[in-house]
Amino acid sequence: MVVGVNFRTAPVAVRERFWIAEDRRAETLKSLLRAEGIDEVILVATCNRTEFLVWANDLTLAANSIMRFLSSEYGLKLSEWEHFYRLLDDGALLHIFRVASSLDSMVLGEPQIVSQMKQAWKLAQEAGATGRFLDAVMQKALTASKRVRSETAIGKSPVSVPYAAVELTRKVCGTLEGKQVVLLGAGKMGELSARGLLNNGASSVRVISRTFEHAADLAAKLGGTAIPFEERWEHLKRADVIISSTSSPDPILSRKEVELMVQDRKQPLVIVDIALPRDIDPEVRTIKGVFLYDLDDLEDVIDHNAAEREAAADEAEKILRVEVQDFRRTLALQRVVPTIAALRRRLDEICRQELDSFRQENGPFTQDQDEMLSAVMSRITQRITGALARELKELPEQVEQQQMTTAVQRLFHLQTPESALAGTSS
Repeated sequence: MVVGVNFRTAPVAVRERFWIAEDRRAETLKSLLRAEGIDEVILVATCNRTEFLVWANDLTLAANSIMRFLSSEYGLKLSEWEHFYRLLDDGALLHIFRVASSLDSMVLGEPQIVSQMKQAWKLAQEAGATGRFLDAVMQKALTASKRVRSETAIGKSPVSVPYAAVELTRKVCGTLEGKQVVLLGAGKMGELSARGLLNNGASSVRVISRTFEHAADLAAKLGGTAIPFEERWEHLKRADVIISSTSSPDPILSRKEVELMVQDRKQPLVIVDIALPRDIDPEVRTIKGVFLYDLDDLEDVIDHNAAEREAAADEAEKILRVEVQDFRRTLALQRVVPTIAALRRRLDEICRQELDSFRQENGPFTQDQDEMLSAVMSRITQRITGALARELKELPEQVEQQQMTTAVQRLFHLQTPESALAGTSS
């Protein structure tokens, strides 16, 4: 199951409320593991989505546990549930594969999501929140992602959030020649945005971060200047473009502060806020001469090469649907194999008992005769288990397969094996 909210279902004002900060993710995973119904869980939190990937014996119970967590920790209200989606079984698998392949990204083909998915998986493993089922799902999702990128053009001519930031800035300024850029935060998206502005003519970039060492490292990469956080105001006032991408849970620039920054200013100020939660007070939009853009605004710009990327997405979608069915068959076999193995052991036990009785009643036999009787018994068990295995594996419907598997377990008094598809009943 997947429970989440993303840029398709909610504006940035809603997404930022349920975004889970990096330093709270391990704690969140451990808390959900203790909740009812959840066997395994992975948390994916980016600027475009907050999603819980779940393996559960009782999907309804697991979904309720997630909603209770969001209600108690993040103030989720009944009226806001409409922004969340709950995907089950093949729908959930396809969604996870689509996310890993950047088909569900704001920017089709963007490369960052692969590393974000890997990081989410690694964190869940470190927290003890995954087992063989979600580990298998994630491994398959990343393998499918590689296939999509190698067999389609989805990753070619990529358009990105940094690209959109550059285009919006150019739209306001006309030209980027000679523009002074200030970068708030030392993250990857901010770095890419600043690099794009420099490549398009911006004259300089100043990097400001609460941790000066981080600012210095990034400034060195960009050929810019690192500014101590305490000296930020002087440089913010002189900036033509401000790119903000910090991990602050609260706004770092208020309306009043920006008003003071632009006093007596003649040229426009462009502020691009690509953080989640947002760094800039949305009320800054009302200030004359200030052009504030956030993630929702960037989404409107991302239409470059749209037709080409949509065609590639259609090809990728076909690949992923095949991958989902292939993975579903693999999971189905994991359910069948323990039952067949248990049946084989049970039939072998019955055959041994009957063979022992036959020897006592009709023996003794020569060694050759005894070996022949044992071989016949073995062939009988192989024929029965082989025929049943083929029947179970070839059943097209999951429900039918489960019903027949359960019937075999009951008829032969087999110890119920761990169900590889425990989380698929809805």
